[in-house]
Amino acid sequence: MRALIQRSKNASVTIAGEIAGQITHGLTVLLGVEHDDVVDDAEWLAGKIAQMRIFSDADGKMNLSVKEVCGGVLVVSQFTLHASTKKGNRPSFIRAARPEQAIPLYEHFITALEKELGVPVPRGTFGADMQVALINDGPVTIWMDSRAKE
Repeated sequence: MRALIQRSKNASVTIAGEIAGQITHGLTVLLGVEHDDVVDDAEWLAGKIAQMRIFSDADGKMNLSVKEVCGGVLVVSQFTLHASTKKGNRPSFIRAARPEQAIPLYEHFITALEKELGVPVPRGTFGADMQVALINDGPVTIWMDSRAKE
């Protein structure tokens, strides 16, 4: 499972002209599910994101989590995080999970994140044509992969 995490001043996801989810400050998480992913990947990633200290404290050091700054987390599914560009010029998405596997893991990730944060998590709709708008704060952008666990 891969996540691209962006510290955001505000963010929203719009589907068919309607805002499906938004936050005023916090994290925007683009989430990709791979065919080898399991529930443990979703839970590990949700725990790491909830506890990640990437917000500034009073001294300006990245020392606070999204929960500690009362921020929100917007989650958007994005299978293209599993693009392979090894061969040719057209990305291959062969490693991305099929919807029948990916949707339950995407939902499990959101449920685990809500449990970690203690608040509802706004989100996009899996498989929808979505427009994501955000102001990246910092900018701070972090890449995580449950296979690497770095």
